[in-house]
Amino acid sequence: MLVREGTLEEVVSIVELIEEFAHKETIASLQARLNGHKHLILVAEKAGVLLGFKIGYQIDEANFYSWFGGVSPVARKQGVAQVLMEYQERWAKQQGYQHITVKSRNQFPSMLRLLIKNGYFIYDCEPKPLVIETRIKFIKYL
Repeated sequence: MLVREGTLEEVVSIVELIEEFAHKETIASLQARLNGHKHLILVAEKAGVLLGFKIGYQIDEANFYSWFGGVSPVARKQGVAQVLMEYQERWAKQQGYQHITVKSRNQFPSMLRLLIKNGYFIYDCEPKPLVIETRIKFIKYL
């Protein structure tokens, strides 16, 4: 599996495959979020097939925010998210960030388990009317 810096076009092509994402992002919507921020766009691929992505951006000099990621349904349970996370963490540390923050939802238990397994700590919660949509905030010190 190869992890490399990718493009927003590649990310959108993967997002289209992930039915859990109710809101399908576009190149324009992704660019609007990243505009003006130092950022990193990663994709994972194998034999030329895109498997997953991870996007993050700088909040400030100390904090890198791991914003958006996903793995194609055909590539799940193959370690794709783990490899993308490790790459992002190494990159953030090399850039001098002191920690990474990330937000996930109760409706994504696999992501919650992955974060905890990799040393991310819960530091806050954003309750929502539907408990499954509650946002859980994590931090990992680099």
